[in-house]
Amino acid sequence: MRLIPTLFSLLLFACASTSAGTSPNVADAQPEPNTTILHCGTLLAIPGQPPQTEMSVIIQGDRITDVVNGYITPDSPHSPHSPDTTVIDLTDHFVLPGLIDCHVHITFQLPSQQDRLRKQLTEEPTHSAIDGTVNARKTLAAGFTTIRNVGSLGSDIYALRDRINDGVIPGPRILAAGRSIAVTGGHADRTNGISPILRPEMTPFEAIADGPYEMRKATRERIKRGSDLIKITATGGVLSNTAAGVNQQMFEDEIRAVVETAHSMGRKVAAHAHGTDGINAALRAGVDSIEHGTYLDDESISLFKQTGAYLVPTIHAGKFVAEKSEEPDFFNPAIKEKAAAVGPQIQSSFAKAHKAGVNIAFGTDVGVGAHGTNAQEFLYMAEAGMSPQDCIQSATIHAAALCGLSDEIGTIEKGKSADIIAVVGDPLEDVAALMDVGFVMARGGVFAN
Repeated sequence: MRLIPTLFSLLLFACASTSAGTSPNVADAQPEPNTTILHCGTLLAIPGQPPQTEMSVIIQGDRITDVVNGYITPDSPHSPHSPDTTVIDLTDHFVLPGLIDCHVHITFQLPSQQDRLRKQLTEEPTHSAIDGTVNARKTLAAGFTTIRNVGSLGSDIYALRDRINDGVIPGPRILAAGRSIAVTGGHADRTNGISPILRPEMTPFEAIADGPYEMRKATRERIKRGSDLIKITATGGVLSNTAAGVNQQMFEDEIRAVVETAHSMGRKVAAHAHGTDGINAALRAGVDSIEHGTYLDDESISLFKQTGAYLVPTIHAGKFVAEKSEEPDFFNPAIKEKAAAVGPQIQSSFAKAHKAGVNIAFGTDVGVGAHGTNAQEFLYMAEAGMSPQDCIQSATIHAAALCGLSDEIGTIEKGKSADIIAVVGDPLEDVAALMDVGFVMARGGVFAN
C-alpha cells in the first residue's frame, strides 16, 4: 500500500539530486540566441496607429528586441552583434502582428451527419490529436499565431498545445479550454442522439454538470487537468443532435458558479450563447466573452458595455451552416432547422453590436468551417460595416486583451513575442489582403517565407 508514495518520493529525490548536482555556470554557457532582422517596407507595429515605412524589426530568439527606423544590417552601428544574424527582406510587404482567433476547434472538422456518428462510436481523442497537428499547420500558414480552442475531447488539445510549446510540431500558441461544460441533454452533451445502450456515463469529469455544485466541480476539474480558460454552453446550439432549440439551457446560478470558481482560480469564462435569454443570463453572471451572440438585443448590448465582456461573433460558422442546411443529407432534420434559422442571423447581430460600441474579439469557429480559412471572417465583418482597421484590431489588440496576453502578443513592440506576419497589399485599404499571408513568424521561428 506504500508503493505509490515511495515511488513518488524517489522521483522527487531524483529530481532534487539532479538539480543540486547541476553546475551553477551551465546557464552562462548557453549560446546566445540567434538574431533575425526583418526589413519591413510598411510596418503596422501597433494596430490603430498609423503604419510606418522602411522599418527594421530585430528579433533575438523568440523575442522582439527592438523596432528601428531604416533598414539596418549586421554591420550597422546600432545592429546587435551576432555571428548568426539573418536578414529577411520584406521591403515589398506589409508587416503586422500575428493574428489571433478566439474561437477555434483545432482537433475537429465537422463531418456529415453519418460520418459524425461513426467517429463518435469508433474514434478516440488520439485520433483528434493527430488531426489537430494537420489543422495546426493550416492555421499557422494562414497567419494565425495564437488561438483559443474552446471545446475539444480534452486530452487531445492539452497534448497538442504542449507539443507545440515544446517545439516538437509547428502550430499556433494555443489557449485550451478542454471539454466544454454542458447540462444533461444540452449543447455539448456528446451522447445526444445515441442509443442508451451505447452511451457512456456522463459526469462533471466527462463534460456534464447539473446545478451549481456540479458546475464548481467541473470547473475545478478542467483547471486541474490544465485548461487555460473555461468554456460553457449556456444555450442550445446548432450542431447538437437534438431538437432542443437554441435558447437558455443553463440557469443563471449555474453560470455564476462557473464564473466565480474560474475567476477565483485565474481563468476566464467563454459562454456559447445564441438565444437572448441565455446571452443576458451569462452576461449578468459575469462571463468574459459571449461566443456567437446570435439573438442579442438592446439589453444584451447594455450588459456588454456595463461588464466589458467581449463578443466573439463567428460569422464564418454561421455562413457555413446556413449553406450546408441547403444540402439534402449533410444535417439531420433537427440540426438542419436550427442551421437554417441561426446561420443567416449572426452577421446582422454582429453589425448591431459593433455599431453600438461593444468590445469585439475576432473568432471564427473553424472546425465547423474549414481550417486555414480563418481570414474569411474579415470579409464578413467588413461586409457588416466594420472598417479594415477595426477588423485588424479585433484580431490583434482586442483579441490579445480577451486572451489575457496583452503583454505578450497583439503588437510588434520591444519585449513581446516575435509573432509577425506579412502580406502583399495594404490590408488597411482592403482587408482581403489578409486572405493570402506570405510570411509567418511564430515565437521567433520562421514558418512560411
